[in-house]
Amino acid sequence: MKFFFLTIFPDLVKCFCEHGIVSQAIKKGALEVVVINLRDYAEKGKVDDYAYGGHPGMVLKPEPIFLAYEDLVSKYGKPYVIIPQPWGKVIDQRDLDRLSKLDSLLVICGRYEGIDERVSTLADEELSLGDFVLSGGELFGLVLLEGIARLLPGVLSDPQSIERDSFRRWLGSPVYTRPAEFRGMKVPEVLLSGNHKMIELWELWHSIKRTLEKRPDLIPKDLTPLEEEMLRAIKENLSFEEWVQKR
Repeated sequence: MKFFFLTIFPDLVKCFCEHGIVSQAIKKGALEVVVINLRDYAEKGKVDDYAYGGHPGMVLKPEPIFLAYEDLVSKYGKPYVIIPQPWGKVIDQRDLDRLSKLDSLLVICGRYEGIDERVSTLADEELSLGDFVLSGGELFGLVLLEGIARLLPGVLSDPQSIERDSFRRWLGSPVYTRPAEFRGMKVPEVLLSGNHKMIELWELWHSIKRTLEKRPDLIPKDLTPLEEEMLRAIKENLSFEEWVQKR
C-alpha cells in the first residue's frame, strides 16, 4: 500500500515512520509512505493567507494543494483522498478495515484555521478522530497510518491477534504476563491451567463483561446462544466460576 501525506511538517511524519509497527510494515515491503512537503509547491513557500470576510486565523491556500495533488497523480496515479475535518465521520475499526484494502491513500493535512473550501472537491471522504479540535491534520493521518499498517498482510507476526482485537465483536478481555503473582495480585488460575477450552470461555466471558460495563453501546444485536447465556449471567452478577458450576 502507498500512503501519501501532504503536509507542511514533513519531518513530523518521517520521524513517526521510523518507529513501531509502521517501521516494521515499511521494512517488510507491505507499506510505502510518501511525504510531500506542501511548501515545495507554494510560491516563495507561502502556503496560507488571510480569510475573506474577516474570519479570524490563516487559511491554507488552494493553489499549492492542487499543484501538489496533480503532480502526485501524474507520478503515481490517483489515490483515495481523505481530508481530516472536525465535521467528518468519526473513524472506527470498520473504517480502518475498509481503508486498509486500498492500493493508495492520500491524507491532505490542514493547518491553522483550515483549508480553503475549494480543496474539498478533491476529497473522496472527510473523516475525524472525534468531537475536538487539533491544530492540524498530521496526527489524524498518523493515527490512520498506524491503524492501517497493522492490518496489512504479513506485518504482524501473529495474524490471529487481529481477530482478537477490541471492536471486532466485543472489547478485548484482560491480559496478563509474568510474574504469576505481583504485590498480592494473582493471574487468574484458569489462564495457568492449560485448559484451552476453558480459557476461551473465560476470555469470551470477560470480553462480554467489559463491553457491558465500559461500552454497552457496542453490544452486538446478533448474539449467539452462548453469548446470550453469558450476558444474562453477568447481568445477574454471577462470577465466571459460578456460571461454570451451574452449566
